[in-house]
Amino acid sequence: MGTSDEEIDRLLGKLTPRARALLLTGATTWRTQAEPAVGLRELVMSDGPAGVRGEAWDERITSVLLPSASALAATWDEALVERLGGLLAAEARRKGVDVLLAPTLNLHRSPLGGRHFECLSEDPELTGRIGAALIRGVQAHGVAATAKHYVANDSETDRLTVDVRVGERALREVYLAPFEAAVAAGVRLVMAGYNAVNGTTMTAHALLTDPLKSEWGFDGVVVSDWGAVRGTVDTARAGLDLAMPGPDGPWGEALARAVTGGDVPEAAVDDKARRLLRLAVWLGALGGQDSPLPQPLPLPTGEPRGIQRPSARPSSATRDVRALVRRAVAAGTVLLANRDVLPLDAERLGTVAVIGAHAARTRAQGGGSAGVFPQAEVSVLDGIRAALRGRARVVHVPGPRPDGPAPPLDRETCTDPRSGLPGVLLRVLDADGRELYAERRLDGRLLEPRLVPGAHTVEIGARLRPRTAGRWTLGVAGFGRMSLTLDGRLLLEGDFPPVTDDPAVVHVNPPAQYAGADLATGRDALLVARRELAPGTGRATVVVAAPPAPNVTASLAEAARAATAADAAVVVVGTTEHGESEGYDRTDLALGATQDALVRAVAAANPRTVAVVNSGGPVELPWRERVGALLLAWFPGQEGGAGLADVIFGRAEPGGRLPTTWPAALADAPVTRTRPDGGRLAYDEGLHLGYRGWLRHQHTPAYWFGHGLGYTTWSYDELTVPATATVTATATATATATATVGTGTGDGLTVRVRVRNTGARAGREVVQVYLARPASALDRPVRWLAGYAAVRARPGEAVTATVRVPARALCHWSVAEHAWRTEAGRWRVLAGRSAGDVPLAADLEVVRAPDE
Repeated sequence: MGTSDEEIDRLLGKLTPRARALLLTGATTWRTQAEPAVGLRELVMSDGPAGVRGEAWDERITSVLLPSASALAATWDEALVERLGGLLAAEARRKGVDVLLAPTLNLHRSPLGGRHFECLSEDPELTGRIGAALIRGVQAHGVAATAKHYVANDSETDRLTVDVRVGERALREVYLAPFEAAVAAGVRLVMAGYNAVNGTTMTAHALLTDPLKSEWGFDGVVVSDWGAVRGTVDTARAGLDLAMPGPDGPWGEALARAVTGGDVPEAAVDDKARRLLRLAVWLGALGGQDSPLPQPLPLPTGEPRGIQRPSARPSSATRDVRALVRRAVAAGTVLLANRDVLPLDAERLGTVAVIGAHAARTRAQGGGSAGVFPQAEVSVLDGIRAALRGRARVVHVPGPRPDGPAPPLDRETCTDPRSGLPGVLLRVLDADGRELYAERRLDGRLLEPRLVPGAHTVEIGARLRPRTAGRWTLGVAGFGRMSLTLDGRLLLEGDFPPVTDDPAVVHVNPPAQYAGADLATGRDALLVARRELAPGTGRATVVVAAPPAPNVTASLAEAARAATAADAAVVVVGTTEHGESEGYDRTDLALGATQDALVRAVAAANPRTVAVVNSGGPVELPWRERVGALLLAWFPGQEGGAGLADVIFGRAEPGGRLPTTWPAALADAPVTRTRPDGGRLAYDEGLHLGYRGWLRHQHTPAYWFGHGLGYTTWSYDELTVPATATVTATATATATATATVGTGTGDGLTVRVRVRNTGARAGREVVQVYLARPASALDRPVRWLAGYAAVRARPGEAVTATVRVPARALCHWSVAEHAWRTEAGRWRVLAGRSAGDVPLAADLEVVRAPDE
């Protein structure tokens, strides 16, 4: 890591212009180019917002799975998130990964955004602080983090081509702000998104240079999103440094020719190569340095007799890791409402009814490229059973089947027809149908079957073991020529061309084609799916199966009976992978009529009903006033059920506060549009997204940004604010802002809020400070988050939260001057528990420094 820029320039001098240009395109899907002439090894990249997958989509290579990003933001706990970043770094090192493609810093602009689970919040301040904490945690252990997707890539509809139209002020104050915080935290890479902004695609946008590299001083690598580079000269002349994936694409030899022909300056390529080498130096991957990274885990191979798992799992299987992830679940769980039901006293319970399909198969993560294969998943049912073992009886009733597609085959429903072991048989055939290789796999979701020379067809065979008789739904997902047979009988066949070139759809979540078949219990059936490997269709092949749906009326009645007979009921409802996933946005926020009916039936049968919501973003909760308590679990990761049981039975406090405002109904939300009009998506709301829009329109949501209850109560007693603040906002290359308060000088204000624990239990409170400028000459939010701090107190104890408010919170972006400026006059400082509950307020006189 001691290699200087002068030494890097010396190494660059060893390379021809062509060799420098070729460095800037990936060598494979997940690796950069090596260059022996300068001692540069390949750099390995991996998706990783909630877990580090590595280079392969293989269910036998498992990962530690954290709660979703929205759950991490709900902790409002930077120290905890930093520790979790360290855990991700340890996973990356275990898998031989240099660069983690996380965090995602796009905002929850609309509640319909399909990828909310992978983003942090609707607020730029909270997003910036939590994102910076994750970056610090990852990079403290020698793994590079990547801030993505730069910028305004806040929805999924037409994401490859959408042109986001956003004003300069909103761009600076809202959408760029979290990335600026990431650069300040030292992030090593920034990923340019697929989208365009104000007419220019991001991989060719001037924003990659200014403010990113010039004003903010970012000296790292700007990498493209996978496949986002569509041209050679325009992107090479811009601030993009690395085109992924490789080896094919618009750069490579085309870029080398463009440099030779003078269309792209050599100096531009040299700067890009210099940045890549600088990253390699930091990673210990250049010039013969001893790399701190181990060799990646081997990809499991072999005959269907068994699965060869890596023998050593140095960190992911330890108790400490599981305990940390479990703690994170409780820290991000939001108690939305509690009518003296929680926490449940395990010593006083005889029977607990755990109800809902999501209780037994709790959704641990969102869909799309960020997905990993966890080592083990603790469902809500598992967690409650473990907590009450030896104390109380636990009864599970699945209730009606949630709306959604049939799930992939799993080990509980089928066996490999060749070995008889749980799982499926994967065969790769040549054009004449001869077997090239075969292996047993663990489930029917095979996204990257191993290719060998002559590979023509992927075949997945499974012997179904029906536990329910009747009309089953069977299907195969993928693109190209596909067929599905049952006991040799053809169920479907056809050619299904790709409907999109979105890589998340083609390679991760292709649509399924369905057929029905009657199955009987006690009689196995051989299901065989085939798909041909054609150019442009990817490799993903998924075989799905679902038993006949139970009668809704009977299922609801069974759930109500179980709830009536229990001392308490826990009902779990949530979204499906096709409801929240990369690649498309939601069209509504409903959980579906059957899930809503299930909660109503259980709540009517037992007033001590705890409803648990298993989703990554907002959903409508029309029954929220009928339940005894309401918990938001998010996508809680592999330890979800254990952490939620800790909360339900009072072993841990629900530490979460909403990072996003939840509407009672979609129609109430101030910003809902995600679908472009003529290719353009106008951010007409400007600064007023999230809670800012709710306040502007004087609408009341179901739950405000920042809301969350604990197991005690608090009073807000006193707010102490400096009388005056002198703010200097400069238009220099660093675009800094400073505030001088009284006789002291710093980078912001210090606000003190005294709160008192008025309950009977020790607890933690997240004290939030907002700013307002009532008489502003500018268009401003009614109020905006300026800072926060968490405090802990014993019953009856008063404590003071010290909240640092950055001087930037007192500045606005002047479009006329293209600079940060401050508006002098009377400001309001407000403190409270959420954006809609701010009981304390004080005046602050802001004075502009003379140089403004």
